[in-house]
Amino acid sequence: MSKNVLFISGSPRAGANTKAVINVVYRLLRDKQGNSQLLDLHRHVLPLFNGDPAQQELDTVVQLKKLAQEADAFFIVTPEYHNGISGALKNALDFLNGDHFRGKPVAIAAAAGGGKGGINALNNLRLVLRGLQANVLSSQYVADPGQIDQHGIFIDEAGVQALQSLVQELASELKTEASV
Repeated sequence: MSKNVLFISGSPRAGANTKAVINVVYRLLRDKQGNSQLLDLHRHVLPLFNGDPAQQELDTVVQLKKLAQEADAFFIVTPEYHNGISGALKNALDFLNGDHFRGKPVAIAAAAGGGKGGINALNNLRLVLRGLQANVLSSQYVADPGQIDQHGIFIDEAGVQALQSLVQELASELKTEASV
């Protein structure tokens, strides 16, 4: 039985570096698994979560919840904005709950804006995902801007190998989960 992985590009920006990272891992895991979905928060614009039950009926929210419910695992990439995850990603996660994540493996990565950023965003993302009862893998990855060219293509071979290891760990978790 094929497993379904939901990839989330957590940046609302059109030319975001998160997309370069997502494109690499999407290709790597798609080749291993065969059933993947991609949710790009630049294109999949959600209303600001306010707890109003009427929001749950909006097409974009219904689609988000359906993709999350059908997912057996997640691979989430966030930019680091002011030492945290993007507001767009936090907002999307606010529409979900433990039923969408409980017991499912989640791989995380960040696209840093410069310097040695990204780690704080990953720590922040872990806290939010823990609140959703996700099984976040201990391994993680931070992409630096120098690993991505001016066309948004991930160009660092050592980085691709590190992402390959993270993808293999997620695929292994899916196989372990299937045999339980």
